[in-house]
Amino acid sequence: MVTLQLRQLVVYPGQRIQLQEVKWDEFEAILDELGNKRACRVAYSDGILEIRMPSPKHEKAKVLIGDMVKILLEELNVDNECFGSSTFKRQDMAKGVEPDDCFYIENFAQMIGKDRIDLSIDPPPDLAIEVDVTSKTELDAYQSLGVLELWRFEDGQLRISLLQNGQYQDANFSPHFPNFPIIDGISLFLTRSQTEGRSQTLKAFRQWVREFTQGR
Repeated sequence: MVTLQLRQLVVYPGQRIQLQEVKWDEFEAILDELGNKRACRVAYSDGILEIRMPSPKHEKAKVLIGDMVKILLEELNVDNECFGSSTFKRQDMAKGVEPDDCFYIENFAQMIGKDRIDLSIDPPPDLAIEVDVTSKTELDAYQSLGVLELWRFEDGQLRISLLQNGQYQDANFSPHFPNFPIIDGISLFLTRSQTEGRSQTLKAFRQWVREFTQGR
């Protein structure tokens, strides 16, 4: 049997590798070896481990979407805790995932001051965000861990999925922002950012949120 070390693996931006028959203790060891200060993201489900390296395009989109969610929460005066790309895992479920961004909204108070997450005690995020195609490994992990709302930005379009009876179902609105046309709004402003840049886009998005709120 040939044994390789992680430093021998090269994952280029925008690509991912999949390792099969990975035991839980091996998954934990890989997380330790990768460390916290890294660009790659991992997902683990039933012995399958995926390591993906985001591209600059991916990173720009995920930061913008996360910033827009923060603006929505600020303008609506909704308390929250943002946990970014933290690792969420449960050994008893053999699942683990690292979202592009995530938020505790209903459960924000329980997570204040926490710097470690134990999903046997702590709740999963109330809202998670993924940019680019989400693999079956990632979806299985999100579903099993019980993340109730998942946003996926793919091919220039936002897709909202809600967990119902253990499976994700597509929805036309976000339960966290039910009065906003989130799908069209997020997609529109991400497109605008390609020509207007980040700062102007976020200013315009905040104004859009305020006008939409005042108009209701």
